[in-house]
Amino acid sequence: MKRILEVVWVILVILTIFAYLLGYLKYISTTLVAVLLITTFIKGQLVIDYFMDLKEVRLKYRLIPTVWLGVVISLIAVAYYLPVTS
Repeated sequence: MKRILEVVWVILVILTIFAYLLGYLKYISTTLVAVLLITTFIKGQLVIDYFMDLKEVRLKYRLIPTVWLGVVISLIAVAYYLPVTS
């Protein structure tokens, strides 16, 4: 189990560095925002499954944080992709 947590931690670090570099280098486009939102969902799901240790519990208990994460990321996506009128 310790080995799996180390691999998950490395994946989280790599995805975080990827997101940081995109922001730092100002490579922001509509497609990359979608990629960042997907990687954020993946990172959140990894934290839910492995660090909150919900991978082995019943599905209904795993769905609560997963649905919450999906709703938050969906609202961020809607807020980003809605046209701004002034």
